Amino acid sequence: MENSPGSDRIAARSSMIDQIRGCTAGGPRISKEELKYKITMPLHLRLAMRDAVLAKDVNAGICNFDADADPVEAPEAPLVVFINSRSGGRHGPELKGRLQELMSEEQVFDLQTVKPHEFVKYALGCLEKLADHGDRCAKVTRKKLRVVVAGGDGTVGWVLGCLGDLHKQGRNPVPPTGIMPLGTGNDLSRTFGWGGSFPFNWKPYTKRALDRVINGPICRLDSWNLLISMPAGEPMETPHCLKPTEDCSLDEGLAVEGELPEKVSCYEGVFYNYFSIGMDAQVAYGFHHLRNEKPYLAQGPIANKIIYSGYSCKQGWFFTPCIADPSLRGLKNILRMHVKKINSSKWEQVPVPSSVRAIVALNLHNYGSGRNPWGNLKPEYMEKKGFVEAQADDGLLEVFGLKQGWHASFVMVELISAKHIAQASAIRFEFRGGEWREAFMQVDGEPWKQPMDKDYSTFLEIKRVPFQSVMISGD
Repeated sequence: MENSPGSDRIAARSSMIDQIRGCTAGGPRISKEELKYKITMPLHLRLAMRDAVLAKDVNAGICNFDADADPVEAPEAPLVVFINSRSGGRHGPELKGRLQELMSEEQVFDLQTVKPHEFVKYALGCLEKLADHGDRCAKVTRKKLRVVVAGGDGTVGWVLGCLGDLHKQGRNPVPPTGIMPLGTGNDLSRTFGWGGSFPFNWKPYTKRALDRVINGPICRLDSWNLLISMPAGEPMETPHCLKPTEDCSLDEGLAVEGELPEKVSCYEGVFYNYFSIGMDAQVAYGFHHLRNEKPYLAQGPIANKIIYSGYSCKQGWFFTPCIADPSLRGLKNILRMHVKKINSSKWEQVPVPSSVRAIVALNLHNYGSGRNPWGNLKPEYMEKKGFVEAQADDGLLEVFGLKQGWHASFVMVELISAKHIAQASAIRFEFRGGEWREAFMQVDGEPWKQPMDKDYSTFLEIKRVPFQSVMISGD
């Protein structure tokens, strides 16, 4: 057997008991007044951040600071919350009101109106400006600030990506981030001990969760940069996570074989949980568009999962042998893969198993609502394969394959492990279309349809971002 049931450190929280535990927030009780005193910022800072964001000008809030007034002490544990009020069904708007009640309206940012990059640029920029003007309270608040994200994995990744810009700009420290799970999968939330779903008894949970945010220990999370270089001219509808870029430079350590097109189009993005190509991404793409066209069908996590399961069957994953469509055959026909393995700077080609119809490069221990498809591997198996124990901050991606839907189903209920392919610190995929006109891909639940060219290759390269995200453990 490959799996080791004793490896508790990387066991996914997928059982019903774990889900129930994830819905509770233990620890000592804290009064509403005490919590509010600890986390609420002074009025002049709240108004300064609000004015800066509304005016989109870091200087707009400086007028709220009176240098001649008596100094104000910074709060013990200042917090701001980003909430996706459209997540979690009816819980989104209700939770927003509860959070404003527990701190202040100005410290709760609804992502429908204020984007995280606007907060980073204007609200945090305003605090930094006030500190430069001699406001000690602003300086201490900026240094001690922590962030809460109330939403799903996509929302958490969005906020983390914007906070990561602080690293690039040298604006340290980067505020650590805690999570309130409002999405469907909530795999980032599970990984860092915040549970897999939003609890029914959510009012007391909210107060205790905020207390855990201000007291929780700091941990780290790897993030991964994804670069796509494709022949120019093919239109592509990109997800939120991918942006056009002028920098199309692939790793020079791996030469490109064959003829290159005269012009290329390039896109880049960052992911925190996984990248995948193949049938699972095709199912996600269909579900994503169905939900956008008929939002009344997706009124919460349970409804989403039922629709998603039904769409998996509709797409033919379970009936591949009966279908001649080349889009439902193995990925080996269109894909060549190179990786940099553990403690190696050299690229090495890795064969793609002929039976594999989906390939996933996984960063976390959790995938698909708390499942652990990589499995808990025995030490002797890891030694034989050259693997190490998987962690969210180890600088490695676990690359595995899924076959037909039946195989994927057994993997997702953890009866078997997925098809182990590699552990990698960098990956390059090369795609050549042939009969395939497109391939389906996704990162962290955001799917897209990737155009394929029969004459020229499309390259997709994954490398670790040099800095790590700063997280708060909810355990």
